[in-house]
Amino acid sequence: MKPLFVLFIVFVISNLVIRQYKGYMDYQLAGKIALAAMLLFTSLGHIIYTKGMMLMLPDVIPFKKEMIYATGVLEVLGAFGLFVPSLSRLTGILLIVFFILILPTNIQAGIKHLNYETTTFDGKGPGYLWFRVPFQIVLICWTYYFVLR
Repeated sequence: MKPLFVLFIVFVISNLVIRQYKGYMDYQLAGKIALAAMLLFTSLGHIIYTKGMMLMLPDVIPFKKEMIYATGVLEVLGAFGLFVPSLSRLTGILLIVFFILILPTNIQAGIKHLNYETTTFDGKGPGYLWFRVPFQIVLICWTYYFVLR
């Protein structure tokens, strides 16, 4: 839920600041700024909640800790790649692929009732998926609309 708030709040604030400087709202730029802020915010979770996020991964995946750190780094690179004109489109495509690829780990976390922040199995469970799956769809659509369009 927190990443959704970051996405929308930064979008609104960015538009207001951009309007101050440009004289009009630049929704595409504000959308990229909001997506980048959300990615930077979620990348922090990979550092702060590493152990809990490791529990999201299936047992067959080796090097879980390294995988969590690597995906956090990918989120940071994605946030910056959005603003490199020659990389923006490719970054958008790769982010959409990334959002699709991480969805199964979120589904597994919901099924296991995982609370990755406390590293316990007392989370919201499958009810969490009623938020998480639509949020992944929002992220995919957001990336398409504000980066690839």
